[in-house]
Amino acid sequence: MSIERVRAYLAERGVANRIREFDVSSATVELAAAALGVEGARIAKSLSYLVDGHAVIVVCAGDARVANPKFKAAFHAKAKMLSPEQAVELTGHAVGGVCPFAVREGCEVYLDESLRRFETVYPACGSSNSAIGLSIAELEELARPVGWVDVCRLPEE
Repeated sequence: MSIERVRAYLAERGVANRIREFDVSSATVELAAAALGVEGARIAKSLSYLVDGHAVIVVCAGDARVANPKFKAAFHAKAKMLSPEQAVELTGHAVGGVCPFAVREGCEVYLDESLRRFETVYPACGSSNSAIGLSIAELEELARPVGWVDVCRLPEE
């Protein structure tokens, strides 16, 4: 199971005890925010795309939306989301639990600038009913991203 791989990955880094599992779904921003009791913008959603034949995960704020022109400028490709089957195959996680931890080899993780507004964010942990609260520095350390990108727009933009 994906959550068990993530738990083992986070245990090696000393933070698995901070994973929260819920009796309800946290598969969407709204559901995760309700389960955690936080504003939706602080949910660090992991969006998975196919770029040049491999998976790219962009982790962004819950209220952010990928802006196609920004995505194309950053990745030199059109934003094409993975199908549910591709997500499992290429990231190692099912849709609703896609996260930046314990991803399959060849899957690249990027953090979007929309996250920098917050001290703490809440990414999923490999299942549709889990999350972990992390500072931005912890997220950056644990996700081991290729880098930061600016591919999203916020609601007020």
